[in-house]
Amino acid sequence: MHIPDGYLSPASAGTLYALAAPFWYLASRKTQQLLSGKLIPSMALLSAFCFVIQMLNIPLPGGTTGHAIGASLAAIVLSPWPAVLAVSMALVIQALFFGDGGITTIGANCFNMAIIQVFTTFFVYTAISARSLRGKVFAAAVAGYLASNTAALAAGFELGLQPLMASDTSGTPLYSPYPLSVAIPAMVGGHLIAGFAEAVVTGAGIGFLQRSAPELLSGSSSPLLPVFWARLRLIWIVVAGLIILTPLGLLAPGTAWGEWSSEQFRDLGLGFVPRGMQKWESLWSAAFTDYSIPGLGERTGYVVSAFLGVLLILIGFSVLTLLGKRSAKQS
Repeated sequence: MHIPDGYLSPASAGTLYALAAPFWYLASRKTQQLLSGKLIPSMALLSAFCFVIQMLNIPLPGGTTGHAIGASLAAIVLSPWPAVLAVSMALVIQALFFGDGGITTIGANCFNMAIIQVFTTFFVYTAISARSLRGKVFAAAVAGYLASNTAALAAGFELGLQPLMASDTSGTPLYSPYPLSVAIPAMVGGHLIAGFAEAVVTGAGIGFLQRSAPELLSGSSSPLLPVFWARLRLIWIVVAGLIILTPLGLLAPGTAWGEWSSEQFRDLGLGFVPRGMQKWESLWSAAFTDYSIPGLGERTGYVVSAFLGVLLILIGFSVLTLLGKRSAKQS
């Protein structure tokens, strides 16, 4: 679901940036007064979880791959507005440093996964948990599954519109070449399966937090801060364990649908490589493309990339905290 550079026309990419921008603004405003409280550590934790869990690819039919996103768990634990920032932080770090998703498509990827999936999760979870006797774990799993597929539907729609919006004089698509009749079934079909990973991650995550760190689900500031920090450290240990397991994601063969490079496109039998894709795909050269570290083996580089990504997320939230404190002093 990470749309690369060159798949969306500049007009489409710009429009999705414009759609995402108000949500980023409102999210920052609504969480600004909490930036120096316990919310920031929780946001950083969930952002790091999103980053790491997305490295654990699973095989899908047709030789492609998928993965859980983690956005649904963030939406339930943090509430929607802080979750928008937490998931967006992970997606921005992925794009800037690891080439997972494009620079021109950060707006699109955040709109799909950090906004559509987050708010869909929250509304579905709230509706089911209020009426279901099966509890929060069941509601979280269903919400995660439905929200993941809703985000996939949005991505399929965005990709499928491109042949209608941008073609050359001969009618050849300049960007994503697959029409709606192909893009939507491909994206949704894959996530009908990959969505179960999101359901398991979300349901299991809520179940784990209910037992081990209910403070994170209370939605209120606990007076027992030492207990809160101890529980938070426990969950960071879980994240560290997931980092060690990330090389399992390398076992899934192939590439996620709609994330091929122009070189891979030549092997797909399409007969051409969209010119806009060739033009824009090299716009940004990430330092650690495909989560690889120069001089390290594939598996070791993958693990180091996971640790590095988490470190960058912590730095990012530290900067947000300093900006929030400075803004509070000035106001």
